[in-house]
Amino acid sequence: MSNLQIGLAIAGGLVLAAVVAHSAWSARKLQPKLATPESPAEDASAPPVIAGTGLQAGLGTGLGTGERLEPSFDGNSIPGAADSTAIDMALDTPLDIDLLPAIEKKPGLDALIDVIAPVAVDGEVSGEAAMAAMPATRRAGSKPFAVECLNTLTAHWEPPVAGQRYNAFQCGVQLANRLGALNQIEYSEFVMKAQGFADAVGGEAEFPEMGDEVARARELDQFASGHDAQLSFTLRALTTAWSPGYVAQNAARAGFVAGAIPGRMVLPAAQRGGAPLLGLAFDTQAAMSEDPEQTALREITLTLDVPQVPRDEQPFARMRETAATLAASMDGVVMDGNGNPIAPDAMDLIGTELEQLYDTLDEREFSAGSPLARRLFS
Repeated sequence: MSNLQIGLAIAGGLVLAAVVAHSAWSARKLQPKLATPESPAEDASAPPVIAGTGLQAGLGTGLGTGERLEPSFDGNSIPGAADSTAIDMALDTPLDIDLLPAIEKKPGLDALIDVIAPVAVDGEVSGEAAMAAMPATRRAGSKPFAVECLNTLTAHWEPPVAGQRYNAFQCGVQLANRLGALNQIEYSEFVMKAQGFADAVGGEAEFPEMGDEVARARELDQFASGHDAQLSFTLRALTTAWSPGYVAQNAARAGFVAGAIPGRMVLPAAQRGGAPLLGLAFDTQAAMSEDPEQTALREITLTLDVPQVPRDEQPFARMRETAATLAASMDGVVMDGNGNPIAPDAMDLIGTELEQLYDTLDEREFSAGSPLARRLFS
């Protein structure tokens, strides 16, 4: 073999090696970032990981089973879901965040947000009889329906309880929620349910004028629609994509726990029973894939349902801080709806506008995070 042939063979080998190396480098570059093993000391207090998802289950947080529930007369909550926009102060369209339900003390019927129909009875009614008289469903159309009983012994209003005695009742239906204002059809359904309950307990119901209540519902709905704010930031990968496990691991380090479905996580409230402070969402199909660690995610979404979280929790400040922390740890950038990084002065402006919103909600007795606000903005 001549020197020329040897040289060409060597050159060809070098080229082939370069191609193989480049292919390996490219494949490695396209490989999503994976969760890193944690030492026992670091992981001792961490919640267990849900198999196949890389998501951690919340322990000791007061969070429930993950069933999607609406804040109602029983105090269950539902914050809204993430969308793909970077900052969404949507005043008409609620987000659909599937967050975990929270347990809190029942707020009870309130004339500020409910139509209330008193039910008078001649004597006492047992709790068992009141429970048997309850309608099969606790809704009138899309609005929550409830019955409260005046306890003869304690003189407190409460849901019917076996073993108690009651000498008065009241039925109520919510005037408005994120599905709109109470309409005439829903009011008529409320009257039918309340009248059926009254007949069953041998009482007489007194109903307010339909026209007045429907008009009041429209006014309340108009106020709620004009002061309903949900914010979302999009966190986008700068270079290498992320695996679901990598996202979950970094989110868990920031305090998030698993949400109701794969791809959803929440930052629990400081106080038991409070709505989650923030939501975090990424592609559900990616989290549910056969091999989620080989699935590449390019972005995740942080969300804040403003009326659901108390002002003193400083949720927007937490949202900014969390977004910055995750961006730094995951090599990402916080983007707006046009795919541009969000400037600090834009964040400051949003914060100022939120303070004005909080003031307005306080003036109308719908302070953010209060039972009434959580019912109205649900």
